[in-house]
Amino acid sequence: MRFRRNARLDAGQVQDQRGLPGGRGLAVGGGGGAILVVIVLALLGVDVGGGGDPLSIGTGGSSATPANELSQTCRTGRDANQREDCRIVGVVNSVQAYWGHRIRGYREVPTRFFTGQTSTGCGVASAAVGPFYCPRDETVYIDLAFYDQLRSQFGAHGGAFAEAYVIAHEYGHHVQHLLGTDARVGGDREGPKSGSVRLELQADCYAGVWAANAVDTGFIEDLTRRDVADGLDAAAAVGDDRIQKRATGRVDPETWTHGSSASRQRWFETGYRSGDPRGCDTFAAGAF
Repeated sequence: MRFRRNARLDAGQVQDQRGLPGGRGLAVGGGGGAILVVIVLALLGVDVGGGGDPLSIGTGGSSATPANELSQTCRTGRDANQREDCRIVGVVNSVQAYWGHRIRGYREVPTRFFTGQTSTGCGVASAAVGPFYCPRDETVYIDLAFYDQLRSQFGAHGGAFAEAYVIAHEYGHHVQHLLGTDARVGGDREGPKSGSVRLELQADCYAGVWAANAVDTGFIEDLTRRDVADGLDAAAAVGDDRIQKRATGRVDPETWTHGSSASRQRWFETGYRSGDPRGCDTFAAGAF
């Protein structure tokens, strides 16, 4: 995935809070099983706090770019081709440019980079929960160290477009929030055909729709077959079945919240092939 060298980036769509204090270190009891539950519930998903106990697991921490530096370092597509943080700025710009023209009344929302843990409208969250969208403050959150974990912990190949898929998926949740689709889930949170799984698969489909239209947004120069393959690989890596198999050696579909690896790939590809969000109705009868 390459950005147009002269494309003008809007770093104002990203809040860089890496290296800033994130609050108190909190713990979740229950050992590895509890950590798995947190990751499965929040990885590439929705509300991590739910107004209850914070789901923070440790603090992490490393120094990084000062909060005001992105506007100085991430100015053009050339910068996006050279730096990971600028690349994410470019992806955020492209994704929001697409949805801004597609959804009437679309509201641009920020992505926030953080280190270790951060306070959100959905509670205190640690990097262990992975990237997520908080509907209460309409913000996408990500510790960029997740991309290393995507390769080392979840077995994905990685690559620039794998990173872009993650961001596009989270903005898919923002679209769902604007359209009121997230309200359809209610308490139907677990199972292979649950409302939660349908919501996640639709966000995957929306990510594919953006990918099909990414070049037309003016930020991205081209997407190759290898890029799309990297996106499909990342989608498979965070399937519930693969995460469960890696963590416990067994698969329990009745506890799924995000969908199987095959389903996540299929719905991303559905969006990519059609290029039309109207083809992403995972809530329709017969969608599964």
